[in-house]
Amino acid sequence: MSTTTVHVHTGSEAGLFVNSYLLETAEGLVVIDTNLLNTDIAVLVEKVAAFEQAGKPLLGVFVTHAHPDHFNGAHALVERWDVPVYATEAVAATIREIADAKRAQWGPVYGEEWPAVTAYPTVELKDGQQLELGGTTFTVRHVGPAESHADSVLLAHPAADAAPLAFIGDLAFHGTHPYTADGHGVHWLAALTELGTELADAAVLYPGHGEPAGIEVLTAQRQYLLFYRETVRRLAAGQPALTDEAREELDRVVQDYAPNLPLGWMIGLGADAVAAELAATS
Repeated sequence: MSTTTVHVHTGSEAGLFVNSYLLETAEGLVVIDTNLLNTDIAVLVEKVAAFEQAGKPLLGVFVTHAHPDHFNGAHALVERWDVPVYATEAVAATIREIADAKRAQWGPVYGEEWPAVTAYPTVELKDGQQLELGGTTFTVRHVGPAESHADSVLLAHPAADAAPLAFIGDLAFHGTHPYTADGHGVHWLAALTELGTELADAAVLYPGHGEPAGIEVLTAQRQYLLFYRETVRRLAAGQPALTDEAREELDRVVQDYAPNLPLGWMIGLGADAVAAELAATS
């Protein structure tokens, strides 16, 4: 029988409070998602090194989806430990497509905090594919475009008779405003509905941002997105972008709907992408 323990490393506010999960198995450590900024990544590396010193070597790295706050730290890990980086075929392909553009966009903003090198996935997984690491079986679920251009869910099965642990990336944010700027809202909503059924028996859902939760986190994310999209629809009035005044109104309305949540700047960031999606499908 395998035993697993999940440890979490959460990035700073500048690093979007992103979670990296350190799954401790009977034989070693598996890292799921890798943080955004060099300072937070360095702390993650130190934590992995501490496990190694305690006899739990790093066995591999999983990336749930194609956003830099989840793949940026992979290079620091594989530079020190020669281990595979796992992702679905779609996630791997999308990271290769966007990594340089994201560095060009955000590197000047973050300066030396933005990693200079990207480590791309070295093992590409198909939907439903299983593998075993450290005595724990993992199953990957391809989701496709949703919160990002390519999303997936990773299920860890601690034992044959135990409920799986579901690492859901950013398919649901828990306790923060979500990122909506990739413009796949229709697919995201559909994915949340499907996963609500598929993950009903999971023991715990581990989101990319926020505390671990139950299946209700998917319902809450869906409700947020429906409210956000309807508000954008009303304020955009059929146009593919919001005016400055409409954007300010969107921020006020959504802040009222979900008060006191961090990352409020994401409300306006995704507004035009959602407006454009709605205009194209209306």
